[in-house]
Amino acid sequence: MALRVNFNAEAATTHTALLRNEKAMNKSLLRISTGQRILSAADDAAGLFIADQLATVGAALDQGNRNIQTGISALQIAETNVGQIFDKLQTIYTKAQSAANDINDPNARAALQRDIANLVDAIQKLGTDTEYNGIKLLDGTFANKVIHYGARADQTITTSIGNVKATNIGAFVVQGSGQVTSSATAYTSLIAGDWQYNSASDTVTVAGVNLKNYSALSSVTGAVDAKSIADAINNNATLQGVGISARAVNTSTADTEWTNIQNSGTAAVTIKFYVGSTTDSASAISITVDAGKTLTLDELVSQINTQASTKSLNITATNSGNKLALTTEGETIGLEIASATGAVAVNMAQFLQSATGSVTAGSTGSAVKVGNLIVTGTDSYNYDFTGISTASEGLGVAATGSGGFNNLYSIDVTDNSGAELAIDIVNTAIKKVDKVRTQIGSVINNLQAIYDGQKTSYDNTKEAENVIRNTDFAAEMSTFTTMQIRMQAGVAMLAQANALPQLVLQLLR
Repeated sequence: MALRVNFNAEAATTHTALLRNEKAMNKSLLRISTGQRILSAADDAAGLFIADQLATVGAALDQGNRNIQTGISALQIAETNVGQIFDKLQTIYTKAQSAANDINDPNARAALQRDIANLVDAIQKLGTDTEYNGIKLLDGTFANKVIHYGARADQTITTSIGNVKATNIGAFVVQGSGQVTSSATAYTSLIAGDWQYNSASDTVTVAGVNLKNYSALSSVTGAVDAKSIADAINNNATLQGVGISARAVNTSTADTEWTNIQNSGTAAVTIKFYVGSTTDSASAISITVDAGKTLTLDELVSQINTQASTKSLNITATNSGNKLALTTEGETIGLEIASATGAVAVNMAQFLQSATGSVTAGSTGSAVKVGNLIVTGTDSYNYDFTGISTASEGLGVAATGSGGFNNLYSIDVTDNSGAELAIDIVNTAIKKVDKVRTQIGSVINNLQAIYDGQKTSYDNTKEAENVIRNTDFAAEMSTFTTMQIRMQAGVAMLAQANALPQLVLQLLR
């Protein structure tokens, strides 16, 4: 064994080990006291980079969810107020229904009109004033607004809310007043030109949709019929999908009071009523006044209703103040009167509204009254009725054109026709408002789903960062205890190593 006094190698080596242990123990102590495993970039350079990136993503996810919550709050305000507009539209709808009842006198209808005007004004204020943090929500300016939800660029949702002010909701309307014409000819000769629908050459197009293939129109060559066109529109899925619907109505009250037909002649008078587009004589209601017979209004009404029931024709006759009143669900009403030679003359004005002319003995006269067609849509659309309508023939609208916008301020329920149109306008407005409301709800649901997903992503991201950056206390306490024991052992051994040079004194004695 070599003994030296100028350099104690054992003590130096032990001291070096003691310093390393002290450094390791201090680092472990610092990790325990701060809770962080990575105290500097030197501890784990790659780990620090990954942890910092995860921390950035986590913070961005958290901010994105705050953005979502802000967006949801604004959309909830919008949805609540759109719901209030919907409720007011429903009230207007029922008031318009009430006004459409002819039992109401002018004063009652005027009161209903005032109530509707107040509700319309309330809708206008809701549409104008609803806001979030100064941002208008329902006046049409909330368009293409971006909600940034994600941790990266372009992770956004773009949303818009339609204009639901009273000035901007209503219906685009094509309203034709079915025309009437008379002629001293047979019915089949009368309905020519724009009074006749020819499936081969005429056009029935609404919003770019060709309706000629609809079963009620594909093979018809009879009279123009508003009901068939309305049915074609209402049964088309494409038009229904864009909010376009139609209805038809046809009522006739004779211009002239009824005068009994007293056939004092020697031959019969035949009266026929055609319903819808048909020109089939066998399908018509046929009433014969034989020579020497008299036809009263009540007998005429009874025969019309009886044959209509038997032949499944949708027409109803009534005695309205000693005038013949006829009603269909929009089907065309055709009239043909044939007075045989030797019979009496018959005035067509007492059979059909706006019909003119007297059918003399030995002649035939006819008239046709097309129903009123009303087409409504939530958005602007074009139509083409070339060949079946002009302003003065057929449906009573221009051959081509587009729906005219009627907003809520155009509602006038002071008469029956205005109230009926109001029902159409409000019904279409309800559809539009409902569409806006459901779109808002869909965006809210989408944002909430993103929020829930990002909350899970945030939790997982922070956990991943925690695994890299933060101290595992169980493992670190084990390390600290080990270093602490090593330090104690090292100090003890350093004392022993420092004592080794004293052995030299034993040699010097």
